[in-house]
Amino acid sequence: MLGVRTQGALMNPGRLNWPIRRSTRAFVREARRTPGYGLIDFLHGYVYGRWPYLYIRAAARPATLPRLIRPLFSVGARLVGRKTGGSDLADTYHGKVIPTEAAERLVTLNIEVDLRDLEQVIPYATARDIVLQSPDHIVALECPCRASRDEPCQPLDVCLIVGEPFASFVVDHHPNRARRISGKEAVDILRAEHERGHVHHAFFKDAVLGRFYAICNCCRCCCGAMQAWFNGIPMLASSGYVLHVDRTNCRSCGSCVSRCPFGALAVGEDGMQLEVQVCMGCGVCVSQCPAGALSLARAPERGQPLEIHKLIET
Repeated sequence: MLGVRTQGALMNPGRLNWPIRRSTRAFVREARRTPGYGLIDFLHGYVYGRWPYLYIRAAARPATLPRLIRPLFSVGARLVGRKTGGSDLADTYHGKVIPTEAAERLVTLNIEVDLRDLEQVIPYATARDIVLQSPDHIVALECPCRASRDEPCQPLDVCLIVGEPFASFVVDHHPNRARRISGKEAVDILRAEHERGHVHHAFFKDAVLGRFYAICNCCRCCCGAMQAWFNGIPMLASSGYVLHVDRTNCRSCGSCVSRCPFGALAVGEDGMQLEVQVCMGCGVCVSQCPAGALSLARAPERGQPLEIHKLIET
């Protein structure tokens, strides 16, 4: 166990006697300003940001970890579990599905944002703040989920870390896997991933100051959160939209079926079939319809969309 003096030093970077990166100091300063964010949270957040590839492997494929490291992650998991009181994983680590247009707005903001307790948008018990400092600071990071796979989807550098102190922390600690990009470059990545049939998720995590920190562009074969969702762990929240099929124009060609990341579409004897409760309103299928018969419609029962411009206005 860490002594009191060591704990105090970790949460007060001015008292540390060993070299420490400027971005880590910024993370510590922000952690100290975050109510209820303690030493275990900081250590958890530091490990997650400093070694995300090992972290994701530990969660998704623990048997592939080096034997010497497995006990460390096991102890860490017990400490975090004790700190969270056994909260469901989805309450502490989750994503919100967002259509491409909403994702583009998140990476082209020119103002700072401080929105708290967005339960109507992010329907989880914790980690639902949007606090964007320096929102034009964006980093493209090699996706830890894809990198953990033997034959990952390409390209790898599609995770977008947005705002401070996260962007600087990631690029400082992963210079060979991360690069700073402009808002325009981020939009280009989002659009290219949409064309590949991948889903945009705005991610929130308790250990990352309980905030939005990244837009992940997820494929169902590599993404740990999507795999968890398929296995009944509700780590993903609906966009607040649901697919609408214009049956007058629909040709039942099935072009959209294979492109649906969540498996909500099928072609039956009566034409196109939509399983509404499975549809997450991502919009991936909409642009794939050659007849223009698909669109997204608001579904109030699925929650409020993460539309940052509207949230700021209210």
